[in-house]
Formats: sequence, structure tokens, C-alpha cells
Amino acid sequence: MAQKQEQEQQLHVLNALDVAKTQWYHFTTIIIAGMGFFTDAYDLFCISLVTKLLGRIYYHIDGSPTPGTLPPQVSAAVNGVAFCGTLSGQLFFGWLGDKMGRKRVYGMTLMLMVICSVASGLSFSHTSKSVIATLCFFRFWLGFGIGGDYPLSATIMSEYSNKRTRGAFIAAVFAMQGIGILVGGMVAIVVSAAFKNRFQAPSYAADPIGSTVPEADYVWRIILMFGALPAALTYYWRTKMPETARYTALVAKNAKQAASDMSKVLQCEIEEEQAMVEQITTTPTTNAFGLFSKEFLRRHGLHLLGTTTTWFLLDIAFYSQNLFQKDIFSAIGWIPKAATMNALEEVFRIARAQTLIALCGTVPGYWFTVALIDVIGRFKIQLLGFAMMTVFMLGLAIPYHHWTTKGNQIGFIVMYGFTFFFANFGPNSTTFIVPAEIFPARLRSTCHGISAACGKLGAIIGSFGFLYLAQNQNPAKADHGYPAGIGVRNSLFLLAGCNLLGLAFTFLVPESKGKSLEEMSGENVAEEQASDGFKKTVPV
Repeated sequence: MAQKQEQEQQLHVLNALDVAKTQWYHFTTIIIAGMGFFTDAYDLFCISLVTKLLGRIYYHIDGSPTPGTLPPQVSAAVNGVAFCGTLSGQLFFGWLGDKMGRKRVYGMTLMLMVICSVASGLSFSHTSKSVIATLCFFRFWLGFGIGGDYPLSATIMSEYSNKRTRGAFIAAVFAMQGIGILVGGMVAIVVSAAFKNRFQAPSYAADPIGSTVPEADYVWRIILMFGALPAALTYYWRTKMPETARYTALVAKNAKQAASDMSKVLQCEIEEEQAMVEQITTTPTTNAFGLFSKEFLRRHGLHLLGTTTTWFLLDIAFYSQNLFQKDIFSAIGWIPKAATMNALEEVFRIARAQTLIALCGTVPGYWFTVALIDVIGRFKIQLLGFAMMTVFMLGLAIPYHHWTTKGNQIGFIVMYGFTFFFANFGPNSTTFIVPAEIFPARLRSTCHGISAACGKLGAIIGSFGFLYLAQNQNPAKADHGYPAGIGVRNSLFLLAGCNLLGLAFTFLVPESKGKSLEEMSGENVAEEQASDGFKKTVPV
């Protein structure tokens, strides 16, 4: 009965989107939004493939028994500066997407990503310090553009989708992140292998200077710049997308334009309902409250707390694992000692190991979410993901000494791969999807941006903190320039604790499977229904 009343109150143009069958425009939107996410993931993760090469090229120490490495502060800056930019971009473009419209801001973020991706690879200077400073400058602004893509892509896809398969469509956009990580590894493999075969070099132990050929300086630049290509190819189609009907009708209050745009998209006649738009958008009890109002706190305060904390805790674990795979692989002996390889061989081996993890653990998890999210629901997938990540991280940490002994490394890699699988078939996907579904249209992009920014804060803690925490407890065995840490084993215990907390905070997040966006946000319901229904979080 309540659902029938909600449909009667809902604008015809929005109901038409909710009940629309899966059509070609759904897939074009997935590709246009997904290519942005492909570039996002490629650019954020490819830096971890080349940091050891940067250390060899720009921080070589004559007479050292081991190859040059980035000093702790430099490594933290190179790995983390894009995340600082992303956090800023998520907040700024999330807010701007609600003020100016999703479409008007969408092209800006992509162009910023393309320009800064190319500029990152063109970081030339006379001194190593200047090269790294220039690289960090452009990676900050690259991150700023990437940050805008999070709330805008999620919001656009959710507002274009039908309610039956909305979760799968938003998950498909996010799944392009997995493809981006995979392609980043494959590009690094191809480029490093090509240069390695063309420019032969001895190992570092045999010839410290000769092990890093001058042409190696091109390798990291090519890898970083390649990320601009897929984004540039979709720029034209982004600018041609019509504004979402929900923004046009519920925020801009232009029923005629919303009906006109969606008539073309859905290829059917839709009547304009200006009077109903005015009625819905001017109802003070449902549509007048702002982000910092008591009404928002009463209705959506716990929801926002749930989406921010779960994303924050998830990203501490997810990004610390992703960025420092190469260190974990070296620690368990899967990648040989740096001194036994030349510079290009090291890039090749790190890229091969990360690509294998992406292929076996990362990518399948994303597509399992696409297939099952509208069957199982967001809440259960997130709960399962956090629980299994906790189990597998404890499975890595408790018998850690067993995994590091010769002959047991493959078992470690399998367990490690499963933590990635359940991150992606779990909270890494659902924390992106849910904030785009449960908040009102005029605050949707902003709230998604806030949730995503909290996630990136977790990523910054994970990437910066893990650099120091994972160091060997024996100061003599810690990496050059680093103080002693708590070791990889204790770091894994810490990450398992983050996952357990994430599981607890999941109970604050409502289930949105099969419901319209207006039903979730309460934009079409009366005050008494709102007071009864919007405090409920756990699905019943």
C-alpha cells in the first residue's frame, strides 16, 4: 500500500526511469562513467609499480650494497599526495555537483585527469628533488580530478538506473576500477619487458651503476601517461550526456526539461508535471532541510555516520594492501632481493606479481558484486565482505612465520588474494554504491563526496602509516631511512581489527535493494511517514 502511494506521488519522469527495462543507454552510461573509473584506478595504483624504479634512478648512493630507494618522507609524498588531492576533490566536486548539476561538472573532472596524467609523466628537471616535487604537484591535481569522479559517477549512474538493477549498474561502473588496476599492471609488464629486452643490463650486485640504464627514465613516464588515453577517448560523450532527470526536476525544478531529456533517452513520450514538481520541492517537511539541519540529522545522521565510518575503515585495509603488495611479496620471498636484479627486471617482477593478484583476486570480486548485489542486497554483501576479510587477515597474521618459510609462499598468496576478493565482493563495492542511493537528490552528490572523502582519509592513513608500521622490529633490518616498525605480522592484526570495526558500523547502513531513490531519501513521503521510517537502518 505504501509503495503504491509512493508511486502515485512520484513524478512520471522518475517513475519511468525506475521501471524502465534495461536499455542501450544504461550500457553507454556505464561505459562513459566507467572509463573515468578505469583511469582513476590506473592512475592511483600505477605509482606503486614504479616507486622502486624512481628510487634507483634518483636516489642512488655510491658504494651502497643495495639499490637506491626513496627516502621515507619522499616515498610517503609520492604514494600519498594523489590521495590528498582526491580527498579535496571529493568534497569540492561533490558539493559542486549538487549546486551546478552533475553534467556541467562531469567534463571538468575528466579534463583535469587527462591533463595532469600527461603532465605527471613530463616531470623533467635538473635535480632529483625537483623531478619528484613536480611529479607530486601534478599528482595532487590529478587526484583532485579523480576525487570529483567518485560522487559524480555514482550519482549519475544511480539517477539514470531503474530500481530493479540499479545496484548492478553502479557496481559495473565501480568494477572498471579492477580493470584499471589490471591494465596498469599489464602496461608496466609490456613496457618494462620491451625496454629490458632492448637495453640489456647486469644486476645491481654485478654493476651498481650499469644496472639502471639511462632509458629506464622513460619507463615510469610512459606507464604514468598511458592512463590519460581512455579518459580522453570518453570526454566527447561525457559532454553530450543530458543532465539527470532527478537533478533537473527535484533540484533545478524544471519539469519540462527533465521530461524532454528523458523522452529522448527512454524513447517514449513523457508528460511534464511542473505543478507536481513545485508541490514536491516546496514541501517544507520533506524537502527544505539542509545538510547541517536537525531534520537531516534526525533522518539521515546515522546513515551518514554508517557510510563514512565503513568506507574509512575499509580503505585503511584496502589501500595499505594494494600500495604495498610489492613489499609483502619481497618479505615472503616471492620477489628476489633487489640487489640480484637490474632496475627494469624489478619493475617487471613487481608488475607481474600485482597483475596476478588483480587477475585472481581483485577483478573477480568486483564482477561477483555486479552479478549478485540486486539478488543478495548491499547489507549482506558488506557484512560478508568485512567478516571474510577479518578471517583471512587473521589467517595470514597468526601463522605468519609459517607462510614466510620456504615452500609455503604460494599458500600466502592464495590467502592474500582471498582478502582482495572479499574486499571487492564486499565493502569496497558497497561503500561506493549505497551513498548514491539513500540521500535526497539535492544533497546526494555532497553526501557521497563526504563518505568518499572519509574513505580517502583512511587510504592516507593506510598508505602513510603502513610505510612505517610494516618495517621490521629490528632497526638493523628496517629499510634504509626508516625507524623500526611493528612488522608485517602485527600490521595484519591491526588491519583485521579495522575490518571487524567496519562490520560493526555496517549495521548503521540501510538496505536499498529494489527501492526507488525517492523512497530511500523520503522526498515523496509525508512527515509522519518520515518520522516512522527513516531511523530504521538494518533491513528487516
